[in-house]
Amino acid sequence: MGRGDKKTAKGKRFKGSFGKSRPHVNAAAPKKPAATTAPKAS
Repeated sequence: MGRGDKKTAKGKRFKGSFGKSRPHVNAAAPKKPAATTAPKAS
């Protein structure tokens, strides 16, 4: 378990790859669907 282990986050940082143990930044925070607010009729 170290830099040569592709299944760990340290190994993925060393290889420059992404996956389950090292997800992409945008994959770590999934975007919520934009809630469109309808203008209120006064």
